[in-house]
Amino acid sequence: MNVLLWGVLPYVMVAVLVTGTIWRYRYDKFGWTTRSSELHESRLLRIGSPMFHFGLLVVVIGHVIGLVIPESWTTAIGLSEPAYHVQALVLGGIAGVSTLAGIAILIYRRRTTGPVFSATTRNDKLMYVVLVLAIVAGLSTTLLGVAGGEEHNYRVSVSPWFRSLFVFQPDIDAMAGSSLAFRIHTLIGMALFTIWPFTRLVHAFSAPVGYLFRPYIVYRSRSGGPAAGPPRRGWDRVGSSEPR
Repeated sequence: MNVLLWGVLPYVMVAVLVTGTIWRYRYDKFGWTTRSSELHESRLLRIGSPMFHFGLLVVVIGHVIGLVIPESWTTAIGLSEPAYHVQALVLGGIAGVSTLAGIAILIYRRRTTGPVFSATTRNDKLMYVVLVLAIVAGLSTTLLGVAGGEEHNYRVSVSPWFRSLFVFQPDIDAMAGSSLAFRIHTLIGMALFTIWPFTRLVHAFSAPVGYLFRPYIVYRSRSGGPAAGPPRRGWDRVGSSEPR
C-alpha cells in the first residue's frame, strides 16, 4: 500500500494533471475561464477574493520553500531550525487562516446569491469540497508543528520524499514514517491536483502576469470637440456631408 500511495500515485497524479491540462486547452479553450460572476455580486467578492488569492499565494510560496529547499541550505545561511519553524508557523498560520476565511466568504456568496449559485456546476462543488479539505488539513499540520517531535517535522519526512520524486527514486519509507496528518494532507493535495484541469482552477495556468508590465491605457477627454455636443436631428442634404 505504501508503494502504491507514495511511489505510484504521485506520478499518476502528474500524468492526469499534464494530459488533462493539454486536453482542456486544445478542446475547451472557451471554457478556460473562471466564469466571472462579478456582475451579479461584487461586495463580498471584493472581500473574499483578495483574502483567498493573496493567502493562497503565501501558502504556495511556503510549500515551495519547505518542500524544495533542504534543511542544510537554510542552516548554512544562518537560519536555525527553531527560527525556521517559528516563521513558518506564524506566516503559514496567518496565510492559512486568510485563505480559509476567503474561501468561506466566496462559498457563502455563491450559495446565497441566486444567479451565482445557478451558474455553479457539479465540478465547482467538488472542487470547493476538496479545496476546503486541503486548506483545513494544511492548517492542522501547521498547528501540529507546535507540538514538535520528529513525526511532525515535515523537513525530515515529507520534503525528502517530495524531492526524491524528481529523480524517480521515491523515498517511500520517509513518507510512510511521517505523521498521519501529513499523509492525509498529501493525499488530499494530490486529489486536488488530479481534478485541477477539469475545474475552474485551470485559470491559474493563464494568470494575467503581463498585466503587471503592460503600459498604461491613456484616456483622453473629448470635451469641447465637435463630437461633444448632442447630434443634430433631421435629414442630410443630398451630396452634402453637412447635417441639416
